[in-house]
Amino acid sequence: MRTRQGTALVTGASSGIGAAYARRLAGRGWDTLLVARRAQRLEDLAERLREVTDTTVETLVSDLSDPDDLARVVRRAADGDVGFLLNNAGINGYGPFAELEPQLMTKVVDINVRAVTALTRAALPAMLQQGRGTVVNVASQLAFAGALPPHPLPERAVYAGTKGYVVTFTRTLAAELAGTPLRVQVLCPGLTATEFHRSRGEEPVPGRDESVHEDGGMPVGQVVDASEAALENGEVVCVPGLRDPAPIDGLAEAELAIRTAARRSGG
Repeated sequence: MRTRQGTALVTGASSGIGAAYARRLAGRGWDTLLVARRAQRLEDLAERLREVTDTTVETLVSDLSDPDDLARVVRRAADGDVGFLLNNAGINGYGPFAELEPQLMTKVVDINVRAVTALTRAALPAMLQQGRGTVVNVASQLAFAGALPPHPLPERAVYAGTKGYVVTFTRTLAAELAGTPLRVQVLCPGLTATEFHRSRGEEPVPGRDESVHEDGGMPVGQVVDASEAALENGEVVCVPGLRDPAPIDGLAEAELAIRTAARRSGG
């Protein structure tokens, strides 16, 4: 007899961090609600999870940049049974900002910002009512790379901006919920061994099997390990591979210094 944990909603579950996290959660007894654009990938993962973990798996084939699809997932997230929300879906839309296609730019913002915000808002009330719940929003180390030039980093103004929003949104929400039993984390991986860089996001990477882009990176299992360890330690900002928390602590100290100085100067 397995211990039922509740339902975990995982977006971007068809590959990479989303698929790895879904496997980890199902292995710990969570029923899963898998959301992504690729139906066959979702069904393959769902079948494996059912066979290996004996958990209930639901799939929702959805493009979170589509208002109707997002509304459908939001309604499901608000049903009251979601105890773990992993907002992992994201696309990069890399390229020179002055040449970025407006449709792709909008898609990046819709998936990376709008969907994260709407799904968190949908799931949170029931978590608060039940007195338990976890929200993990996946950002990126590029959220902290605003002043760094491209090459070798990608041209990324919109992507980095959206991930900066995810960092600030999650940290601020965590502060708001500090007196509750809920756990809130922003996961900021660096280069990870997934297929993320094989597409700018207009369309998902084709094929039934997961792949890895040529740049390689940290194995997805290590990213999930870092996230789980940070949740256990109550850490809001998780940067896999960062052993010394001083830079994160320094970020909060710098923010306080800026606000304090601005008030003293009358700004």
